Amino acid sequence: MITYLKNAENGGLTTLDNWQKKCWISITSPNQDEINYILNELKVPSDFLYDIQDDGERPRVEIEDGWTLIIMRIPIRRDSSISFFTVPLGIVIKDDIVATICFHQNDVMPDFIIYTQRKSIRIDNNINFLLRLFLSTSVWFQKYLKQINANVRMAEKELERSVKNEDLKSLLKIQNCLVYFITSLKGNNILLSKLKNLKSNEEIDLDLLEDVEIELKQAIETTNVHSNILAGTMNAYATIVSNNVNDIMKKLTSITVILMIPTLVASIYGMNLYNSLETSQYGFVSIILIATFLTALGTLYLRRRNFF
Repeated sequence: MITYLKNAENGGLTTLDNWQKKCWISITSPNQDEINYILNELKVPSDFLYDIQDDGERPRVEIEDGWTLIIMRIPIRRDSSISFFTVPLGIVIKDDIVATICFHQNDVMPDFIIYTQRKSIRIDNNINFLLRLFLSTSVWFQKYLKQINANVRMAEKELERSVKNEDLKSLLKIQNCLVYFITSLKGNNILLSKLKNLKSNEEIDLDLLEDVEIELKQAIETTNVHSNILAGTMNAYATIVSNNVNDIMKKLTSITVILMIPTLVASIYGMNLYNSLETSQYGFVSIILIATFLTALGTLYLRRRNFF
């Protein structure tokens, strides 16, 4: 989907029907016709487009033939084994063309547009536009972190009832999400440092830059805290599972030892040898009583040793 946006007279962004100079082109999940428009009409280098399409592309800045490509990573939510993930968002700039391209549906860009309209924010230049994108991206990282934290609490409640492999797997998937978040946030932080040092004739809003640095730092620290807590929680539950297995094995071993006592008594007196009970009319009852007494004695001993 392609959307053309431009600063409104009273602030905020307004939607245009066609491209105009100094407008922002927002492209999300483009189809083949829209990809052809990007390559043939906007003349965006094909290498730039392929880099943006690569889900593993790292945040960076690249300049080629007057085009500037800036790739940052934004969070998305999807219905798969890993609920939260990060994907590249490409910003291509040349003269009067400013376009953002993302090959995945996301919440960041629609929210960014709505927020600028609601707050009547006027975007003066490209560098401040990039800073506001950084700010919106960092805010969405923290929003998703809150949802991840809620998922962790739900999984912990399930684990308190009974420790199941499915619950531990859900925690592992959440931990994978946090790893993606940490890697992407650190990459965005490095990218922001490069942009600050990039030579530009455009004036930087220092207050906005400070807000971006604070939000990005807070997102990184929050993600690290959640990751460390989750790692400790998983280690604790893994230990609990191991202890439960050991406890079950101890009980099974104790039961085996108890059952071995009457078996041993019956085996001894069942041999085809002379003993003091082979002619006694109370031989069978005596063997039963001896086996019962020894079994009870063994059970009492193991009970006192906390084997049951």
